[in-house]
This record gives sequence, C-alpha cells and structure tokens, in this order.
Amino acid sequence: MRILRLMLPVAAAGAAAFLAVPFASAASASLTATFAQTSVWGSGYGASYTIANRGDAAANGWVVEFDLPAGSTVSSSWDSVRQVTGQHYKFTNASWNGAVAAGASVSFGFNVSGTAVPAGCLLNAAPCSGGAPSPQPSASSASPSPSASPSPSASPSPSASPSRSASPSPSVPPSSPPPTSGSTVDVSTAAQLSQALTDARPGQTIRLAPGTYDGSFIATTAGTASAPITLTGPRTAILTNPSPSGSGPSCPAPTPGWDPGYGIWLFNAGYWNLTGFTVFDAKKGVVLDNSPHVTIDGLYVHEIGDEGVHFRRSSSDGVIRGSTIEHTGTVQPAYGEGVYLGSANSNWDCHGNSGGVDRSDRVQVLDNHIGPYVAAEHIDVKEGTIDGVIRGNTFDGQGIAGQNSADSWVDVKGTGYLVQGNTGTFTAPGVFANGYETHNPVAGSGCGNVWRDNVSDLGGAGKYAVNVTSTSKCAGNLNVVYASNTVRNATGGLTNIAVTP
Repeated sequence: MRILRLMLPVAAAGAAAFLAVPFASAASASLTATFAQTSVWGSGYGASYTIANRGDAAANGWVVEFDLPAGSTVSSSWDSVRQVTGQHYKFTNASWNGAVAAGASVSFGFNVSGTAVPAGCLLNAAPCSGGAPSPQPSASSASPSPSASPSPSASPSPSASPSRSASPSPSVPPSSPPPTSGSTVDVSTAAQLSQALTDARPGQTIRLAPGTYDGSFIATTAGTASAPITLTGPRTAILTNPSPSGSGPSCPAPTPGWDPGYGIWLFNAGYWNLTGFTVFDAKKGVVLDNSPHVTIDGLYVHEIGDEGVHFRRSSSDGVIRGSTIEHTGTVQPAYGEGVYLGSANSNWDCHGNSGGVDRSDRVQVLDNHIGPYVAAEHIDVKEGTIDGVIRGNTFDGQGIAGQNSADSWVDVKGTGYLVQGNTGTFTAPGVFANGYETHNPVAGSGCGNVWRDNVSDLGGAGKYAVNVTSTSKCAGNLNVVYASNTVRNATGGLTNIAVTP
C-alpha cells in the first residue's frame, strides 16, 4: 500500500501532463470580478466591480451576484441591469459592456445606503476570483472623481464619463464656530457652512475646506454689484443632499422643516459667485431663484436626480462657465437637464415673477463640459427668456434618455440666443434626434436665434445638426444657421432650413 500511495501522485501528474497537451492552444476566457469602494460618506458609500478577462479569448456577457446584510441596500447603480430579491442583488451587463476582450476589463458601479459590504460574490454562477471585498479606504483617502469610463474613480479631475465620489467630512466638531479672517469665513463642517450662509454679508467670501458637507444649504442674502458674496472651495469640497424630507409649499420657497434636496439653493440672493467645489448626489444640483448676476465658475456637478443647474424665477444676467456636469436625471430622466434656463410656461404661475413670465434673461453658458449621461437636454432654454449666449461648450450626448422629447443637446425655446463655437458628439447608448432644436410653445418664442461655428457629430443617429421646428411662427424674426457650422454622421444634414453664407 505504501508503494501504491507513492505511485499514485506520479501517475496523476503524468495524466495531468498528458491531458494538458491537446488543450494548451485552446483559447478561452477567464473572468474575475473585483470589488472596490470608491467613496465613503457617513451613511453609505460608492463602489464598483471590475470584471477583468485574464484569458486569451473574448467573453460575451457577465452576471455578478452578491448579498448585502440587512440594514444596507443598493440605492442606485449604473452601467448594468439590476435585479433585487430581498438582500440578494444581481447585476447583468448593459448592452454596451457585455463583451470583454482578452486582457481587457469593464466595470459597473453602485451606491449603498448603509455601511455593510457585499458577501458571497458570484460571477456567472462561479465564485468571484478575489471576490472578498477589497480593503475599505480610510476616510482621508476618498476623493471625488469622474473617470475615463462610466465607472467611479478616485481622481479629482473630471472626464467625459459619469462617476460617483465623495470625501468624508473632516473631524471638526459641528459645534465649533467657523474661524474668520477679515472678510473670509473658513468652514469645514456642514453646520459651519449652514451658519455661514445664514450670516453672509456683501463682500464676504465663504471658503470650504476639503471634505463632504451633507445637508440643505440655502442662501437668502444678496450681495451687491461692487461687493458680491463668494462661496468657494476645491473640487474635493463636496456638497451633497441625498435625502429630501418634510413638505414645502407648492411653489418652492425656504420653509422651516423642509429640505427640498437641492445641493445649493440661492433664493433672492443675487450677486453671488460659486466657484470650484463639487455638488454630488442631490435631487437638484444648483438652484437659483430670483437671484440675478450670479456667476458659477468651475463647479463639478454630478449624480443628480433631476437637473444639474437651474436659473429660475428671473435669475437673469448670470454666467456658468468652465464647469463639468455629468450623470443627471438619475431619478427622473425627463427632468435631467444639464443646464436649465427659465421655466416652462406651465410653471409661470409659480416662477413667473416678472409680469407673469420667468425672465431668466441674458444668461451666458460658456466653456462647460456637459455629459455624458445627462438624461435630458444638455441645455434647455425655456420660452420667455431672451438674449443669452451658449458658446464654447462641449456636449457629450451618450446616455441621453429621450424621455419627454428630450433628445437633443440644446433645445432653444427662448428668443435671440447666440449659439456659437460649441462641439457636440453622440454615441450609443441613448435616444438622439437632432443636435440643436427650436420649439415655439408661446407666441414669439423659439425665434431670432443664431448658430455659428458649431461642430457636430451626430453619430449616425441624429438627423440634423440644427432642426428648426417652424419658420411660419417666426415671421420677421427668423432663426439663422450660418455655413460656418459643420456636421458629420448626420442622417439628414446640417439643417432643415436654408443655410446663410
């Protein structure tokens, strides 16, 4: 028996060597799924699974499953199709990321409400290689970041893809008073920020330290032309408001006990500058009500339930420039505009505070990067507004949802806008009809607008770079499309009206 025991391993080894020969050249896929937390905040975290193909043949399709302990739930996810049974979660590849080439990887992401991490990971019904959760990052390591693919990352510079990130608040006691230096108020907690906004005075600067500020942040004091109020911070200063609560008036106004879910809300607060920081995971990103002469400069707005930035209730003469807006309409795609100027006439009873009209006029939208995964129009210009400028922006139409006729980069229902020097692209997935459109919901609206020097790539899906809905409704004040505009991959062409040389 001793001899047999010694011989068997040799025989087995020989058999293994023999059997390996005919399969040595057979190509096959070998998938692994690796979990990573990409951001952490007090009540939850953002995470991703990376599906890597370590084999020598392409894989076609993947399914990742795991369990979360009771008390934690996946609140949102992207780049996958999610199914839930109790505490068991199943994520199937989306239509565009199921194929994984040899040596390549794809990923999907999700947010968790709660602190528990996945357990029992399965990839295509087999254990995930390295499927145990990777070590959680320390609070100081999380930082906001879009990435170069539709998955979260930890780099603080935005890119042309959606991402989810947040940094935890520094451990300064909420009761600590904000230190002040001259006209600058330094804040490092949500409580300090709320107090600073309440106490703000013309000429003051509120300076955010890096960290996450979770709460309802409302300013109701106006600056002046010579002494604007500034709220500023680095990109790693993150305003988030994921949990609206209470009930407010039918026409939104700051109300005790009501949190509307806005990332930052200026109400009757003209002459403000908002610069540099991030707005993340809120019902609406930046909302301006009756707040003219506001400049928004270099913000990063992403993972927003409805619209990213809204100039509303006659918030005229504002500027938004150098900002990045991604992944909006995560809750209601039909309301996921990147930048929203004015209000639909159906809402003028509430927001029409200038002779019954929302006159958010002369707003300039300059040099921003909007998209991908902006579910509605990248810029929606509402009827009743006039004389704005949309110039130098980059529109990435990937992920536009097409709901509620939101199927273009820019829909101009206002009058007298200059649309110049913008670059737009579209790639699947998404629903895309035209690059730019006009509509005429009220008499005289959607007229007298001008397109110059725009570069459009419609990805083989869109019909016209500029589609003008009606010329008869704009008699005497026609829309003009100049020959300096160019278009590629259009099913129709540059425009459906006569081109002006």
